[in-house]
Amino acid sequence: MKVSTGPGQYVRKAGLLTEAGIYIEELGRTAVLIGGNTSRQIVEETLSKSLSEKGISLMQSIWYGGESSAANINRLAEQLNPSNYDVLIAAGGGKAIDTAKAVAYRVNKPLVVIPTIAATCAAATSISIIYSDEGQFLEISRDSKAPELVLVDSNIILHAPVRYLIAGIGDTLAKWFETRSSIKKAVPTVINQTAISIAANLYQTLLDTGKDAVTSIQTKKLTKELEDMVDAIILVSGSVSGYGGDDCRTAAAHAIYSGLTIFPEVHQTYHGEIVAFGILAQLCMEGSDEEEVKTLIRYYQEVGLPFTLNQMGIKGLTELQWKELGEITVTIEDMANMPFEVTPDMVISAVSQAEKYGNEML
Repeated sequence: MKVSTGPGQYVRKAGLLTEAGIYIEELGRTAVLIGGNTSRQIVEETLSKSLSEKGISLMQSIWYGGESSAANINRLAEQLNPSNYDVLIAAGGGKAIDTAKAVAYRVNKPLVVIPTIAATCAAATSISIIYSDEGQFLEISRDSKAPELVLVDSNIILHAPVRYLIAGIGDTLAKWFETRSSIKKAVPTVINQTAISIAANLYQTLLDTGKDAVTSIQTKKLTKELEDMVDAIILVSGSVSGYGGDDCRTAAAHAIYSGLTIFPEVHQTYHGEIVAFGILAQLCMEGSDEEEVKTLIRYYQEVGLPFTLNQMGIKGLTELQWKELGEITVTIEDMANMPFEVTPDMVISAVSQAEKYGNEML
């Protein structure tokens, strides 16, 4: 049995970035920042000042490369000589964080993560999702590490585009639907039953606070609902697979997400938005009744998630493209976590049925 409970420490509060040095000083005296261009612009000045106040030097600030790809991970691992700094700091969203987790694993350095959006649970897990340089999903890498420290400044999340939070809701919804499916293959234990309980509570939190959390960002008012949602997306979501281990894994929803990334037109749609559609397809694959699927679509309409392929930029797939989608999707390792064998035809049927239900709700 292997359990990963997430980051060593998680701190979330408004204005936290000004206090970053207080938390980071115990990890080292020199640091390197890795992140997206926008994210580094958001955090670098305040972070550097906070570090300096504690005698910590920010040695470099480096763009992560735009994709969590093997090429970018290799480049950064070679560029960052471990003898020149004590700690890596990652700022940004899921791809920047996943890149940094893989680099930190390679160079064997402590990692601090500063999420600038609440769109995934990347900050709280030990895996990295690897894409091609063009953005197509390739693999789930375990040559990666969980951060020693996650610092979430609520004010930064509040002022990020609301679409990121909406995508985070979509990604986090999958924890319930995928966990309740994947756990069917497992022998019940106190640990995996804890994981499924967390997933159920997490799902209820999303239903109860989703709309209010979205409104909070739209109106730029920091509320308890938003802070609860941020914790749910970034931390609690990651703890489900952390506690559940191989018994509580991503399943068809994420496999369908990965399959859909073969279409370049979907690359402007965020991870959690595509996963949300994948949930609808997974429900269809499992034989859920129409009303259950459409009830979830109504929630999507409430918070702003897409529920058709067309809304994600995918239009008029040819027979060959449908065939390719089915064949690739069943090879994604997530699909093996379903409690039954899935064929390419089942994928095509499920995606088509989800699309039909979605179009009926427009």
